[in-house]
Amino acid sequence: MTSPDPLPGTDTERTLRSRVTCRRCHRPLHDPESRMLRLGPECRDPAERVARFDVDQEPLPGVG
Repeated sequence: MTSPDPLPGTDTERTLRSRVTCRRCHRPLHDPESRMLRLGPECRDPAERVARFDVDQEPLPGVG
C-alpha cells in the first residue's frame, strides 16, 4: 500500500526566503520593514520609515 500525499503545508521541505541585502552597506536584512525598504536600520533616514495607517473598521458580519 502506498502512503498518501501529505496535507498541504505539512511537507518537511522548508522554503528559503530570498536573501535581501541593504542597498548601502550590503549586509543581510531580516526584519520585514528593512526588507521592504531594502535599507537596514543603521542606514535608513528616519524620513524613510514606512507609514502605517490604523483604520477603524466595523466587524465582519458573522464573525465573533
